[in-house]
Parts: sequence; C-alpha cells; structure tokens
Amino acid sequence: MARVDVIMPQMGESIAEGTLSKWLKRVGDEVKRDEAIFEISTDKVDAEIPSSVAGVLAEILVGEGQTVAVQTVVARIETEKGAAVAAPAAAPPPAAASEERVPAASASARGAPPTAQAATAAAGVSHPSAAADIPSAGGNGFEDRIRTKSSPLVRKIAAEHGIELARMHGTGIAGRVTKKDIESYLASGATVAAGTSPSMHAPTGAEQHAPAPEPWPGDRVEPMSKIRALTSDHMVAARRTAAHVTSFFEIDLTRVGRIRQRMRAQFESETGQKLTYLPFIISTVVDSLKQFPVLNAAVAGSSIIYRKQYNIGIAVALDWGLIVPVIKNASDLSLSGLTRNLNDLADRARTKRLKPEDVQGATFTITNPGVFGSLMGTPIIPLGTSAILGLGAIEKRPKVLTGVDGEDVIAVRTCAYFSLSFDHRIVDGADADKFLASIKKGLETFPDPSR
Repeated sequence: MARVDVIMPQMGESIAEGTLSKWLKRVGDEVKRDEAIFEISTDKVDAEIPSSVAGVLAEILVGEGQTVAVQTVVARIETEKGAAVAAPAAAPPPAAASEERVPAASASARGAPPTAQAATAAAGVSHPSAAADIPSAGGNGFEDRIRTKSSPLVRKIAAEHGIELARMHGTGIAGRVTKKDIESYLASGATVAAGTSPSMHAPTGAEQHAPAPEPWPGDRVEPMSKIRALTSDHMVAARRTAAHVTSFFEIDLTRVGRIRQRMRAQFESETGQKLTYLPFIISTVVDSLKQFPVLNAAVAGSSIIYRKQYNIGIAVALDWGLIVPVIKNASDLSLSGLTRNLNDLADRARTKRLKPEDVQGATFTITNPGVFGSLMGTPIIPLGTSAILGLGAIEKRPKVLTGVDGEDVIAVRTCAYFSLSFDHRIVDGADADKFLASIKKGLETFPDPSR
C-alpha cells in the first residue's frame, strides 16, 4: 500500500504558481494512468493534468479556485485499488517553489520564444520545500528572490515605468509581484518614490474613477472564470502599453477563392485536411513581414527587437474564453503544412490539450472575427508584439472594374475588409499601410500552385 503525491506542475519557465480550476475526479474515484484528474489555469494556458499512476484518489488537498505554488501537493493517490480512502482534507498553506523552479533568465529575453520545461509533467512524487525552510539573508532570502523573479511581462512593465520590484510586496507566492498587482498599482496613478515601499493593493482604474456598479433585484452575479480574468488583465495591460492605431484595407479574394476551389478536392483527399482561406492569408502575411520587419518586432524599453522567427499567433474563440495558439516558424511551412498546424492547434485548444509552448512566442497575430459575420474591427495588440491583423467577413460584393476596352464594368467579387492595429511607438502609419498594401497585392496576385 503506497500513496503518491500529485503536484501542481510548472507549466512554463516563468510560471511560479497555478490555479486549480476544476477537479475532474472525486475522492474515492478510480484513476487510470494518464487519465486527466484536474484542470489548471495559469497566465499562459488552461490545461487538463493527467495522473502519472493508476489507483484511487485518496485525498484532495487543494480546492477548486485556489492558487498555489508549483510543486505544491494538491492530492494523493492510493496506488492499490480498494485501499482505505481518507476524507478530504483542508488545503494546506501553499508550499513555495524552490529557487531552481524559477529560472534566472528567460529565453524570450534573448529573442527566442520561451520553452516550457514541464508542460506534460503532470503528477508524481514530490518533496516541496516550504518557505520557512529557506533562510533569509540580507535581501537574498527566498522571499526577496521570488519577488524579483516575477514573470518576464511583469519585469518588462516595471522597467518601462521605472518601478523597482524588489521594493514591492505583491499578492503572489511569498510576496511575488503578479501582473495584476503591477497593473493595479499603475492604474492607481501612483508613482514610485526612491526609498519607498509601495502597496500593491491600490484600487483598479475603474474603481478610481467611478464607484463599482451594484447588482439590481433580479440580476445574476457570478465571478469571472480564471481565463476571463486573465484575458481581462492582459487586454487592459496591452491597451495601456501600446500606442494603438488601426488602418483598414478592402482586399479582393476572388483569385484566392478560385485557386482554393480548384485545389480543394485533391488537397483534401491527399491531406485529409479542409482547405480554407486562412493558410493563403498566413503565407502572404509572412512574405509581407519579411519586407516590413518592424511589424514583426517588439518594444523593449528604448530598444526595438527585430524578430528573425515568424511565429504567427491565431486567435481561437472557445466556449469558455479566448486563446491564441502559435504557429512556429510559419515561414518554413507550405499551404498543407500551415493547414495541418492550424487544425491541430485549434483542435487541441478546444480539448484543452495545448502545452505552454503552444501559446508562447508569437511575433505577429491574426484574429478572424469575420467567421461570426463581423465586417471589421480594431483588435488589441498582444503584449510583446507590434501589430495584429483582423479579418472581416468574406462575402460577395458588386465592384466597379475596368473592362477590356477600358470601360467601367460592374462585377461580383469576393472581398473582405482587413484591419491592422499597430503600435505607433515604433510603426509609422506609412509602413503600416505599405504592409497592408503588400498583403493586398500578394493575395490579389497569389500564384496558382496547380499551374
């Protein structure tokens, strides 16, 4: 008879904690090896966590909605079926992650997308170290280290606003400053004075300028889901960080539509994949990014990082929220390769099987609200990038064209509005419009692979 600890996995290099959003098994339930037993949410990804062993779920130590440090024991599995099952225990104080669990440098700081080190290491025997076991010594103790080991995003925001993280006491594990903490502090309008230790519990921007709305009789009130709260935080930070400007182009997709129609039957029989407009668009976008590298760049303080990789984030709308999986090195992929990657990432997003690295490292993003009928929009630029392309509904429209003899003729064409939101801190309007013009030309003259 043996019990195996189930731990909170580390879902990415910079992740120090995770929220246990839902238990998929109850105390007393039989658990198979590699069977999902709980769901977690981090600021990178939602995922189902499988068990590393077979047995019976004997104890649940962390309840739904609780946020704990990585390597915290969240449950125990009795490895012999039929063994005595303990009653659910109250959640213990979260064990702190060891220093080794929080790397000193992220790959993203060197211009490469971060790599998750424990994306699929879901459950197993663990011996977490408690914070009390690690002595503090003159600012080099555990709490000081973990506080300054905040995520790359938090460090970036702090650097841009001249905030010293070591002087802050956040709401995360061991006082770790979280993204929500620093956003709330900035939204309060406060400034960091030398030698002061600012509170991280300042009210949010909405609370500063107006009282919070109160529910009326008959209203339904429910807390935000973890993914909704994280999306909210990310969007507010992104909107506050970048200088947003949006340009619009109408693009004629008639030629692409005809090429797609000619290729469709053979393509789908050979690959087993449905051929949509999106691979054509991604291919053209990558070609245009090569001509205008500032659209594939990122702001780092007073410097600009020009990315050499072309990693295209594709926004996917799910029943429970929005997630942006990333096609890595899209410049190396053919239409069939792009299609396979698109379908694979979308399927794994819907079934909660994405790994942290699947949603990291985007250098440019495409969102497609047109599938819901939207004609155009002004999407928010994801943090760490300089632009996002929005695709409107693809529909047939009457257009005035030039006939063979130079006369004006009206023809039915397949068109869509494309919108480009760009960061005006580094992208000039002329470059943004030239980039869109390049996409327009590329799609309207797309080479026919079948000829």
